[in-house]
Amino acid sequence: MRILKSSFAVVERRAEHAVKFFYSHLFWHNPEVRELFPASFEDMERQRDRLFAALTHVIARLEDVETLVPYLRELGRDHRKFQAGPEHYAAVGASLLAALAETSGAAWTPPVEKAWTEAYQVIADAMTAGAAQAEDPPWWDAEVVRHLRYGEDIGVLTLEPHAPFPYLPGQYTSVSSERVPRTWRTYSIGNAPRPEGTLDLHVSRIEGGRVSTALVRDVQPGDRLRLASAGGRLTFRREDRPASLIAAGTGWAPVRAMLEDLGKHPPDQDIRLFVVARDPAHLYDRPLIDEYAAACDWLGVTYITPAPGQHRNQATDRLATALCNRGLWPDQDVYLSGPPQFVEETSNLLEELGARPGRIFHDSVPATGTGHGPHGRPLGFGEWFLARPSPHWHNPSGRAPEEY
Repeated sequence: MRILKSSFAVVERRAEHAVKFFYSHLFWHNPEVRELFPASFEDMERQRDRLFAALTHVIARLEDVETLVPYLRELGRDHRKFQAGPEHYAAVGASLLAALAETSGAAWTPPVEKAWTEAYQVIADAMTAGAAQAEDPPWWDAEVVRHLRYGEDIGVLTLEPHAPFPYLPGQYTSVSSERVPRTWRTYSIGNAPRPEGTLDLHVSRIEGGRVSTALVRDVQPGDRLRLASAGGRLTFRREDRPASLIAAGTGWAPVRAMLEDLGKHPPDQDIRLFVVARDPAHLYDRPLIDEYAAACDWLGVTYITPAPGQHRNQATDRLATALCNRGLWPDQDVYLSGPPQFVEETSNLLEELGARPGRIFHDSVPATGTGHGPHGRPLGFGEWFLARPSPHWHNPSGRAPEEY
């Protein structure tokens, strides 16, 4: 393990060169593979960033086999949507080793090459096994039956899958549109499962984002999308203890799905919902939240926004105050959803307040939380397999039961 980490530290200093060499080598020696990747230059740039982020993610967890192997198997299962087969893993392995050798220079010694060859074989075997053991299809076709717009850049799409689409409240799915071929982006499912099988996707248009722009501005009812298997572990555990749900701005959608499910099947313990937004105008579904707060005696709601005229980061300080006042953290479960840096900082604060790490639930986020690849380009957390970009939400209204 040590030799891999030392070698990777050398490669990290030339990360952009390593990734560009990898793709050049892969497409030159395997031109038929190119059609499996996004067509546009911009999407390939993001793909390059994510590849290196993925390598970093795996290398950092090499010694945690119990976590890494299930992760790789799930990754292999997910890669079926890219139509990846065993022959592609061999091609990728050859190009990856070539890129590592090219980037490492004199540091690429026979022992280093042997360590990387064995490590990649373990990765490929785990991913191939995950794909082979999968019982669900690589993707589901789904028709857009409703498209709601909130301002210029927010869309909520209601989809009707052509076959039953299994998921749990709090999970997300990767989405592909024929308008942007061979490109997948991940969006939260904003509702609990319905008898008729429809589901809502919350989409925020990102400047320069071809998929999000197509989904918000171009896709119409009747269009067909593809959905990959649902993912994510932000699902409610029904334990005999109270719980807190903390949703920061863009993290509302999965929490909404969990709250909707709790409304149908009320918990035995009290639930506290903290909704954080950069300003009051970005509180999406506030009328719905107020309705739940009024109707459910087990639910308490705290809205957190900056004071008028203050920077939006003040909301984080106000959340810290609210969490300190909440207390009893060792005795409850906590569910976090929002931007990666927010999740990381809030999780650390909760542990300082006494919350047990094993009872703080959130989807994976990178350890450092910078959120940018080469040249400062956003990584777009989770779109591929690291994490997911949470949707923005917008719908101004009313006052809160409790505010900070």
